[in-house]
Amino acid sequence: MNYEEIRRRMDSGKLYYCDNEELMESQMVCLDRLFEYNQLKPSKQKEKKALLKEMFGHIGEDCYIETPFHANWGGKNVYFGDGVYANFNLVMVDDSEIRVGNHVMMGPNVVLCSATHPICPELREKTAQYNLPVRIGDNVWLGANCIVLPGVTIGENSVIGAGSIVTKDIPANVVAVGTPCRVVREIHEDDRKYYNHGQEIDLEW
Repeated sequence: MNYEEIRRRMDSGKLYYCDNEELMESQMVCLDRLFEYNQLKPSKQKEKKALLKEMFGHIGEDCYIETPFHANWGGKNVYFGDGVYANFNLVMVDDSEIRVGNHVMMGPNVVLCSATHPICPELREKTAQYNLPVRIGDNVWLGANCIVLPGVTIGENSVIGAGSIVTKDIPANVVAVGTPCRVVREIHEDDRKYYNHGQEIDLEW
């Protein structure tokens, strides 16, 4: 299978072998940029923003990714909206598209994973994999240590509790937690009045 066919299969959900030499050379270019990003001092904000624009498929305004940051393709297949914040140790297995909306918050050690492997051990031995896109809606909050698996969509405004493993789509405007992650309640008007077990919100917004 040649490089062009593999590239087509990477975004199709079809199986392919990921040990193609040309593919790996292309990936190394992305990983070198990622290494550069992780070596920049926190004070080098201008340089960090410029490098993220080179690394990502698209990155909006006012985005910040704490280091260390890890990605299979250095963000090449990642598309961020505006105002996205990711805390330490964000991992993006971006062999296929990962799309993140505006004003998304990600706690430490979040994993967004678009790539997976077949159960068949003989295929895995030959480096077979397939990819399914991940989509995160606007204003989503992913708590610390969340893992989002391939093919999952999370609807806008939803909150995913810390430590959750998201194996299936989560609708908009809900709180969901657990392993596997399940909806526990909808977001409602009281959430605009109170926080932290009934404490009144005293900020202007």
